[in-house]
Amino acid sequence: MIKRLGCTMLCVAALTLAFSPLAVSGELQKKMIEESTVEQVIKRGVLRVGMSTFVPWAMTDKAGKLIGFEIDVATRLAQDMGVKVEFVETKWAGIIPALLTGKFDVIIGGMGITAQRNLKVNFSIPYDHSGVAIVAHQQLAAGFSRLEDFNRPEVVVTARLGSTSSAAANKLLPRAQKRFFDDESQVIQELINGRVHALLAGTPLPVYQALKYPDKLFLPVKGAITREPIGLAVRKGDFDTLNFFDNWIRVVEAEGWLAERKAFWFETQEWESLLK
Repeated sequence: MIKRLGCTMLCVAALTLAFSPLAVSGELQKKMIEESTVEQVIKRGVLRVGMSTFVPWAMTDKAGKLIGFEIDVATRLAQDMGVKVEFVETKWAGIIPALLTGKFDVIIGGMGITAQRNLKVNFSIPYDHSGVAIVAHQQLAAGFSRLEDFNRPEVVVTARLGSTSSAAANKLLPRAQKRFFDDESQVIQELINGRVHALLAGTPLPVYQALKYPDKLFLPVKGAITREPIGLAVRKGDFDTLNFFDNWIRVVEAEGWLAERKAFWFETQEWESLLK
């Protein structure tokens, strides 16, 4: 009898321990009952996408409608989820904080995957690769033909605030003066007006600007000076959503759809007539 009672007490103790806060923390229990972002989006019927305008990632056409590579990606993603898409335009420097506070569900904006950003958000597998290139003012940067030519105290370069382009400027051109702005159009205007020697931006914007203003701008260095993977950014801890996005990227990549849209927006200028 004593032996049987001892066994029963041990079993009860084991079960109690297994379901105690030591085994399953309150935080874990909370996560177990919370809905993933994907589930919330499907219930809501709308995928809220955080983005910022970058040519040709996201732009406004003559009718005021958003167009571009990222707009296509977000629209196709929402379509495959069976929901509508809502674009939440946000200043680039504050786009990660806006995601973390729930202003939208995902960042789809040509965001380069970096270690610093990954400490704050989770990234999907890359759905694209980009890089930073440089375009310069013909008069101010006359004779410049190497990246090193811009790494001088008397040289002024510009880039978009909070972008990998501004990070590249700080890293690769530490001696040059920097002028960073929130708005991409302001960055371009600084260069066109001759207030800076060069502009650093994600490809293919520098190439397009050099083609658009051949009498003012030129490409001192051919091709990109960096290479970076581009991913969808989501809040940390939501692994169901991350799994869905990863596999969605694999599917549309295998279809050839991503390559087809990338070629249209980055290798042609057919879309330029649609812009303001």
